[in-house]
Amino acid sequence: MPRGNVTVTQPDVTVVIGAYEAMPYLVECLASVEAQTIDPERIEVIAVDDGSTDGTGEHLEEFADRAPMPVTVIRQENSGGPSGPRNVGLGRATGRYVFFLDADDRLGPEALERMVAMADRAGTDVVLGRVEGVNRGAPKSMWGRTLERTDVFSSNIKFTLSAQKLFRRALLDRHGMRFDETLFTGEDALFTMEAYLRADGVSVIADHTCYYLVGRDDGKHVTRSGGYALRFDSARALMNLIADLVPEGPRRDQLMVRPFTVTLLPQFGPRFLKDGDDVRRRKLELARPLMDVHWTEGVAERLKVEERLRLHLVAEQRLELLLDVLEFVRAKERAPVLLEKRGRRVYLAYPHFRDRAAGIPDSVYLASPREARACPGYREGGAGSVLRRVARRVRRTLTSSGEVSPGGTAAA
Repeated sequence: MPRGNVTVTQPDVTVVIGAYEAMPYLVECLASVEAQTIDPERIEVIAVDDGSTDGTGEHLEEFADRAPMPVTVIRQENSGGPSGPRNVGLGRATGRYVFFLDADDRLGPEALERMVAMADRAGTDVVLGRVEGVNRGAPKSMWGRTLERTDVFSSNIKFTLSAQKLFRRALLDRHGMRFDETLFTGEDALFTMEAYLRADGVSVIADHTCYYLVGRDDGKHVTRSGGYALRFDSARALMNLIADLVPEGPRRDQLMVRPFTVTLLPQFGPRFLKDGDDVRRRKLELARPLMDVHWTEGVAERLKVEERLRLHLVAEQRLELLLDVLEFVRAKERAPVLLEKRGRRVYLAYPHFRDRAAGIPDSVYLASPREARACPGYREGGAGSVLRRVARRVRRTLTSSGEVSPGGTAAA
């Protein structure tokens, strides 16, 4: 837009940095921004200091004074979570794209240049750049190969719902998308899943590390904070979003796997054994409405047997049986394998398998083909074998009715 005799062009990307007590990690974070190969005139930085007391705000202002790109520093009272600062930064953004950078993490070399180029070339609304962890874990299953255009149903991107991605700002503005400030954990998962579902395509850069997730020595990383009740709030919000935007059926079930396994299931893992009785009962109470509304056979059949069994017992509110299973899991014992139907059906005999008193259906213990392939003796029945079995059944029916002669030719 014109400003006097100078024409100010729209930046390609706005980097939004929400920062709270981020020193000394902020130093390398900002250095990674300054080292980007994209022309400084093509980016802007909006940094929001969320009430820090460790010098974070002062360091941001020093950076703004010397940085080669435009930097806006906003200092505010502590909001209590990452959503507020991100929303403030998003509200000030003018770039065609927005990238959310956590103040304790850092960008990889050439990250912004590569991601903007990918979005422009492919015409996609969201770009994921390969992520690596530094002193912490990082998602891995979605980096098999670079994809110029995919979606949340055709890839594993549902297992990376952090906000550190490139988003087309027009997409966010068109749908009024902002981070939910009532959530204190999982707010980025809600935002990113909505973006995936509303996007005109998603790109994945798998052959170049664009982002480094840095584990903090002081343990103050936001994903590690908050009590167990907040995890149920996060699971509920994500499940409701998926249910609102995806019609009932296999595609919804496919996405529901994510909140069930990543957010809900860990609340009923081996650490549940250390919870007191009151906490155990409270967790089951919090899970009940989620299981009643969103737990389906389609979700269950997509899980491993041990995961499915635990969640089945949560859905049935079978506390004592759940504790038995968790003791088995904690002991790292292997479930006995039972092959039936000439090896085409595999059951993993976790506790209470075919226990009449427990009354758990066999289907809960039935391994999917993917899990069964690791079991010696398993014979996977493909489409050809299914058709052959159907043909044999039809032949037997016709023979018994006298419509086919013993030699196999049709009777006159």
